[in-house]
Amino acid sequence: MTERSLLRILACGSVDDGKSSLLGRLLAETGAIPSDQLAELEADSRRFGTLGGAVDYALLLDGLSAEREQGITIDVAWRYFGTARRSFIVADAPGHEQYTRNMATAASIADLALLLVDATKGLLTQTRRHATIAALMGVRAIVLAVNKMDRAGYDQATFDAIVADFAAYAAGIGIQAFTAIPVSATAGDNIATRSAAMPWYDGPTVLEHLEQVDAPGAGADGAFRMPVQLAIRPDASFRGYAGTIAAGRIAPGDPVLLIPSGRRTTIARLLDAGEDCAEAGPGAAVTLTFADEVECGRGELLCAPDDPPQVSDQFEATLIWMGEEEMLPGRQYWLKLGTRTVAATVQAPKYEIDVDTMGHLAAKTLGLNAIGVVHLWTDAPLPFEPYEQSRALGGFILIDRISHATVAAGLIHFALRRATNVHWQTLDVTRAARAAIKHQRPRVLWFTGLSGAGKSTIANLVEKRLHALDRHSFLLDGDNLRLGLNRDLGFTDADRSENIRRVGEVARLMADAGLIVLVAVISPFAAERRAVRERMAPGEFVEIFVDTPLDEAERRDVKGLYAKARTGQLANFTGVDSPYEPPKTPELRIDTTRTSPEDAAQAIVDYLLKLET
Repeated sequence: MTERSLLRILACGSVDDGKSSLLGRLLAETGAIPSDQLAELEADSRRFGTLGGAVDYALLLDGLSAEREQGITIDVAWRYFGTARRSFIVADAPGHEQYTRNMATAASIADLALLLVDATKGLLTQTRRHATIAALMGVRAIVLAVNKMDRAGYDQATFDAIVADFAAYAAGIGIQAFTAIPVSATAGDNIATRSAAMPWYDGPTVLEHLEQVDAPGAGADGAFRMPVQLAIRPDASFRGYAGTIAAGRIAPGDPVLLIPSGRRTTIARLLDAGEDCAEAGPGAAVTLTFADEVECGRGELLCAPDDPPQVSDQFEATLIWMGEEEMLPGRQYWLKLGTRTVAATVQAPKYEIDVDTMGHLAAKTLGLNAIGVVHLWTDAPLPFEPYEQSRALGGFILIDRISHATVAAGLIHFALRRATNVHWQTLDVTRAARAAIKHQRPRVLWFTGLSGAGKSTIANLVEKRLHALDRHSFLLDGDNLRLGLNRDLGFTDADRSENIRRVGEVARLMADAGLIVLVAVISPFAAERRAVRERMAPGEFVEIFVDTPLDEAERRDVKGLYAKARTGQLANFTGVDSPYEPPKTPELRIDTTRTSPEDAAQAIVDYLLKLET
């Protein structure tokens, strides 16, 4: 008996275009609804339905009570059905703009996109956004289902106009071909049976097309690639490495290369579901054993030695931003590519994509559901392939390092040329040698707190005392830096993030010179302070929280900044209309309501001297 092929379908489009109704009808027409569930559906249709008591097939997929009450899809609903010719996994993606992230997730594994359009409304912005995301995510098979043709009087001219509109848009996003079908999900027209109401249409029904469309498996013809998910060692006699094959085929006796370690070995055994097998290909979840004792673990990539992937730490990529908070250029995020997670820094977008016109818009950041092209770099080289060549090695997610929320999906275009043209130059005089000649250990004393807290005052006193002790130091003051190095930056969250990134890099270079560096900057965001700390040697970064309550800092207001902020003359002012995130575990906390600047400075110097002993 021939095994049925599998087609992964993404149903997408704008809200209320009828995705759930169409898929529910497909499930019913293919016999995927048990009789007891069909009876429950009929009861639910009378209670929740929108068709006057008639069976509302949308309720099959709108499983959440909130969805049923509102008549919309909120989460991705997954359903399984099949015919004699093919099996299907279908994802009903939500149409509302705020749930675009759910749609992007489903698109990342889809073979075909079933894009619905309301015949009475035509293409909407969200229709175009979903089509763009599907194209970016590598979905090449597109079905344009023009739904609610019954409400449009089954008019061919209406259908033809929508198809022509979509064809013009599709050409701009790289969709070379698509299949357009006029349907009515509620009436069943052209879903599983041909419609007598539209004799002018002679193409396939939706189900006929899904059964016959060609959707080749990804990576079938590529070189072998398998990210290692897990090292398995149940006892001393067995050591295996589990993962899902992303591309190519593998068999016992085949040589493999491990990246990034660069080790080479040979496959000894290949197991699928615990049983030895002769060969496996893309999509197979397998366990491999090696002929040699080779160290390997999660994050390694197994690949064909004669055709390895590229490796880089700087990329151009498309980002689909999913975070409620906008992207902050210069902030570090976790980047997860395959089974590997590294820290990554994103630069300001090259441009944002206008999903209506596909034009390139100037942008300093990306907000919720925005799509843009960016440069980014990682703190470790990553094996990769362009997304259009490999979803597994070209697609990644960005994760907020504090909330651990997924904030973006990314698609790698290529490695930046500068990643291979620029190399770290080894210097003969080391940081240890520079520090030794100064008879001190490098430190970065990072003073953070609200404007007016007293950071600069205390830091200045600390440096005077260090100078008296013959220590070599330098004070980087936030205001002074904004008059020079950071003159081009404003006070938006994105600019503040870049401000701290630059200051942190300067402080690190000065620490490399063997200096004790004092940094007095508001640095309102915990993520940026932590990123600077992680760039320093262990124990080198000393966070000093100059803790002054807002009302006290505002009372001092020697620069008059709070007064301007309160009257709207100064936007994005920390503590007024921009947040400050206090350190949770600073090395030192100075309560300026109880400690004088002189006593605070002495306490900091004492702490520093104690570290040196």
